[in-house]
Amino acid sequence: MTPSADQVAAFQANGGFSPGEVSAVVLGFVFAVLLLWGVWAIRTAYVGWAEQRLSERQFLGVAVRFLAMYLVLSFFLLS
Repeated sequence: MTPSADQVAAFQANGGFSPGEVSAVVLGFVFAVLLLWGVWAIRTAYVGWAEQRLSERQFLGVAVRFLAMYLVLSFFLLS
């Protein structure tokens, strides 16, 4: 649902910034958290693989799941 011009004007008058700017900040935060979590997950899986606590298949499973999650979120949030 698209806000009316009056709603956007009221938002800008009270907040001092536009709804588009808020959207960009929220999207940036979501992707920053996602990337930080992905780095942590892949690094942890790599350490497990290097110490032979995880198989190569399990390590690749973590990497593929992260990549799939990143692509799905990119598709839904940026389209």
